[in-house]
Amino acid sequence: MLELKDIRWRLPEGEELLKGIDLTVPDGKLTVVTGPNGGGKTSLAKIIAGLYEPCGGSIILNGEDITSCNITERAKKGVAYAFQQPVRFKGLTVRDLIELSAEEKLDDDRICSLLGEVGLCAKEYMDREADSSLSGGESKRIEIATVLARKNAEMLVFDEPEAGIDLWSFSNLISAFERLKREGSRSLLVISHQERIMEIADHIAVIADGRVTAQGSREEILPRILKGSSDCRCPLGKGGKEGC
Repeated sequence: MLELKDIRWRLPEGEELLKGIDLTVPDGKLTVVTGPNGGGKTSLAKIIAGLYEPCGGSIILNGEDITSCNITERAKKGVAYAFQQPVRFKGLTVRDLIELSAEEKLDDDRICSLLGEVGLCAKEYMDREADSSLSGGESKRIEIATVLARKNAEMLVFDEPEAGIDLWSFSNLISAFERLKREGSRSLLVISHQERIMEIADHIAVIADGRVTAQGSREEILPRILKGSSDCRCPLGKGGKEGC
């Protein structure tokens, strides 16, 4: 279980962006964090991953305070993070990246399965360099595959995984999330505006102006979002494109 308690963070210029976030991500469940652009969702994801250091509050993973742990230490403790804008790696192949993430050599069938889950043909991509020759959507899907390959990862954090991918790949991504939910061995935290992702969530939290304005079960929160309730107002996307 991941618990965020009174998380606060400010920009280098001094503006407070997160103003006391309290959020629990239960074991084996899919939690979606949504809300208006600029509300602090991506900053919160980076704080969980260890890329940003909070100005206040605590991060508890499975009963252990990991607030002071860096990104490498958190990765060893089971936190995996997929960037909104993936990093490119000149000189490394897609196979290299997936095996580095899995921390072992993988046979072609396993690599094919992981790439297939994100809508990529393994024969076309496994030996291709993960450099600037890849499109943004291709890089995004490959990074998601590397996160799925992490055996020790118990907490998977995805920052707008739908960004830059086509409808076919988006459908595969939904299927991958549903499979992870059925397995129940990992917790998923997904930053998203997509209605289809929220439809398979167990829990939804809405963040606006640096605060959690609403949170609860999908059955409770999603209808309020769709109705445009004042505490649940956020842009929605129906398919594989960004919400407006």
